Amino acid sequence: MDTNNKNTVPNSGRFWFALDNAAKIYPAIINENNTAVFRMTAILKKPVKIKPFRKAVLQAEKRFPFFRVQLQEGFFWYYLEHLPQHIPVEFDKQPLCRKFQKGSLLIRILVKENNISLECSHILTDGAGALEFFKTILILYSAECGAETPAEYRIRDKDHKTSEEEYEDAYNRYFKAEIPPMVKRSKAFHLPYSLKSRPRFIRRYAIVPLKQIKEIAQIKGVSITVYLTSVYMYILQEIYEDLNGFSKYKKQKRIRVQVPLNLRSIFPSKTMRNFSLFVLPEIDLRLGHYSFDEIVKTVYHQMKLETDEKLINKNIARNVGSERKLFIRGIPLFIKSLILRMKYYSLGTSQYSGVLTNLGKIDLPDETAQLIDYFVITPPPPNKMLKINCGVVGFGDILTLSFGNITLSEEFEEKFLQFLRQQEVSVELKTN
Repeated sequence: MDTNNKNTVPNSGRFWFALDNAAKIYPAIINENNTAVFRMTAILKKPVKIKPFRKAVLQAEKRFPFFRVQLQEGFFWYYLEHLPQHIPVEFDKQPLCRKFQKGSLLIRILVKENNISLECSHILTDGAGALEFFKTILILYSAECGAETPAEYRIRDKDHKTSEEEYEDAYNRYFKAEIPPMVKRSKAFHLPYSLKSRPRFIRRYAIVPLKQIKEIAQIKGVSITVYLTSVYMYILQEIYEDLNGFSKYKKQKRIRVQVPLNLRSIFPSKTMRNFSLFVLPEIDLRLGHYSFDEIVKTVYHQMKLETDEKLINKNIARNVGSERKLFIRGIPLFIKSLILRMKYYSLGTSQYSGVLTNLGKIDLPDETAQLIDYFVITPPPPNKMLKINCGVVGFGDILTLSFGNITLSEEFEEKFLQFLRQQEVSVELKTN
């Protein structure tokens, strides 16, 4: 199939389109453990009313028809094709963030007592895109329960047309061919913990007062994302320094944390597909021990530099430019997949020590917000090299920190939360 020519009419029934630039790596690396599936959960104040909720999901999927797609395999590239099925609403009893089966939709809705969860494959969209869909479901659900629906969330008649910008590949839109590529980075430190037996993935989360975290970050003169990234790196440094001599000698000496960046905050795009990159603040342990304040200063300045629009353009140029080369486009898909899988570990995961994803503070209309206690964001299960990651989201006066872990150790999470307690932050630990 020629993915340069796409049917761009989700409003007219059957359609298909090429994977966006960020999605192309995932089909090559997905397996039962490394699923590329993330979850967002709304903890409601009361149990979910199933009939009104199902009506809300049906309305939301009409508004976003491009989410009802399955992954298909062409000779040169994977692509997404319309699948005329409703998005499933399931009882939440399976393991978190499990793999989507071949031929299924790439999104599911899960309900249990007062919890509503959306799980989504990164092949389909990123956190910001999925959040907009999730918010729509919650707003429509509150409307089914008697709340007023804001005008922008009202599902119009059957002649309503979906904007093409909502399902465009925004990376291609902002690609600039003349920009030089990024320089390859050295390998980074990785946690020393042993892996659990399968199934490995465990999610623990903690809720903390948003006001307390915000005030501590403001005292340091930084954002919450910079502050928490600095805590992450400080704990990684502590774990490295606690290693015995030989173990420490074998480990890489650079600590980097991958921090995803929503490009919609930089470029004026309304796309609901993937449109994010990441920054990689780092410290070099060969230079000696870093105090926490030194790490905060380093992370702050590096993130300021790496979120500059010119450097973002350089990242986009690297990612999009490589796929546009004629010799790469002509390689059969099974060979491309082998190459992408190798690059994922050698040029991707090997270059950073962990991931911290901050979805930001979620805003909802008052009548919808009154139904919800807090949110939890669970990033995709970390791979066997990273082992642990962290997702952050705010709502109302609560900030939630979610730790995904595939190891036998809870040391990282314990040290992270203990550090916050030492800063006089109230921490309430939860589990699955």
